[in-house]
This record gives sequence, structure tokens and C-alpha cells, in this order.
Amino acid sequence: MRVTLASQPAEPGRENEDFAAAAPGAAVLLDGAGVAEAETGCTHGVAWFSATLGGLLLSTITTHPARPLAECLADAINAVRTLHEDVCDLVHRASPTSTVVAVRAGAGALEYLVLGDSTLLLADRDGKATAITDKRLDEVGRRLRGPVDELPTGSPEHAAALAEYRDTLAGHRNRSGGFWIAGPDAHAAEQALTGVVPLELLASVTLLSDGATRLVERFEITTWQETLAVLSSSGPGELIRRVRGAEAGDPEGRRWPRGKACDDATALHWVLPL
Repeated sequence: MRVTLASQPAEPGRENEDFAAAAPGAAVLLDGAGVAEAETGCTHGVAWFSATLGGLLLSTITTHPARPLAECLADAINAVRTLHEDVCDLVHRASPTSTVVAVRAGAGALEYLVLGDSTLLLADRDGKATAITDKRLDEVGRRLRGPVDELPTGSPEHAAALAEYRDTLAGHRNRSGGFWIAGPDAHAAEQALTGVVPLELLASVTLLSDGATRLVERFEITTWQETLAVLSSSGPGELIRRVRGAEAGDPEGRRWPRGKACDDATALHWVLPL
């Protein structure tokens, strides 16, 4: 199993709320959702939540190879809940949540699960790239974030509008007509996108947090095919370097309106044997 991985926090010295890891025949990536220094009701924090959930999920999907990925995720969510429900306020409006991407190879097929706005990028033997992304958060966000995108990123006015947007967005979390993400309630796992792809068709599998997909999804200056070429030739670290270069060229979000000038960025690239 040949895996390369790169992960970088939004800013030097800040905690990275992304988590990614691999085990023989399996990999997971999580992007924790939170606001730096904001009250969440959790004494542990967002990075703890995404890393703990990710570690437990990877353990579950490898030790129970016949159990569906959605059920493994529900088990992991419940396990994390038991670890901190006695000391943390899990009904807090801003209780930590996380996107989830998980893959597992076995019996000639790759199983996958995607929940939230992280991305699974599949490359076939002919070099074609197919991205699997849960678009429900983006669809809700587009309806709500107009006032945020009209203001310079990082300005006091932008920060105030962003806080109001996030508070409103929380009201659409894990409910019909809104979007779904891993948090205190294991029922969210039932809403994940899942599927199976024959392994013989695949050349590589890549797991990406939304901070690593900005060149395609947010900035629209490259394609999934070009992203795959960078990953294959230069690796995940080069992809993140290019994202940082684009972000640095538009620090106030004038060209590309966004909530954060920079975001945690993680890419895990798994090359499958011929």
C-alpha cells in the first residue's frame, strides 16, 4: 500500500482541525468544523473531536471488514460521544462536528463513504478523474452567505457577517432540507453518500479536505484532472503549496470571496497496485 499524505494548518502555530490516516487497505480523512477561540461547549476542542473520531473510525473499519462503512461511522460517533458526554455540552449549538471521507478495499472492490464537503477523488486506469463530494452544505451555504461574500475577508465587518452566517447555518445542520455532518448524533451516518467501485478499474484514490480542493471548488482555476496530475507527479505537498500561493495572491477575498483567507488543507493520495 503506497500512500502519501500532507496536511497543513491554516496559519503557522494554529491547531490543525483536519485529520487523515491510513491502515492496510483503508484510509480516512476528517475536516473538523469550528471557529478558533469560539465557545463550543466541548472542553476538548474541534481538533480533538476530528482526530478521535477519525482514529476510532479507522480502527472500526479495519477490525470489522464486513460491517458497512455507514454503520462503522455510527459506531465511532457513539464511541466518541461516550468519551465526553459527561463533561461536555453536546447539545450546544456549536458542538464540534466534522466531515468524513472513508475508503476500504476488500474482495475486489473499494467501498467509500463521504459525509460533508470533503472530497473523494477516484482515478481510473485511463487517467480519468471522478470527484465524489457531498454538495448539500454548499447548496445551503450559497443561499445564506451573500452578505459575507460582499465584504473583505478579515475585516471586522466580514467577521461579524461570518459569525451571523455560521449561526444561521447551524440551524440547518443535520436536518432534512439542510446538510449532514458527523457530530454528537450517530443518525447523521445514515445520510452519508456511499458506494462501491471495482478495484480493477482504479489507479488511485485521493481524500481531500475542502482546504485542499480550493483550486477547483472555490477558485475554479484548475480541474480535477489537473489536480490528479499534480498529485501523481509531485504529491500532496505540492498541491497544498499551490493552494497557499493562490490564497496569498488574494488575501482579502476580492477575487475569491470566502470565509477564511486560508484554511486547513489535507490530502491523502493512495496509489493502487497495477
